[in-house]
Amino acid sequence: MPHVLVRELPSTVVQKLKQRARQHGRSLQAELKSILEQAARSTATDTRAAALRIRARLLKRTHTDSAKLIAADRSR
Repeated sequence: MPHVLVRELPSTVVQKLKQRARQHGRSLQAELKSILEQAARSTATDTRAAALRIRARLLKRTHTDSAKLIAADRSR
């Protein structure tokens, strides 16, 4: 299995990652591996699927006729 080396991480980032690892009951290495695996699984497909779900919800809504609203506004 390949190795990855990350250099020059700010110490505050490392401390937050260690804290996160403790919260999940893992070593820092296991936590980093989990984060990277999850990021690798997240793809544009996930984003597209979320966009399609939002679009489907919006299509079910009824919308007012904007022409009528504009006409009413102009007649004031």
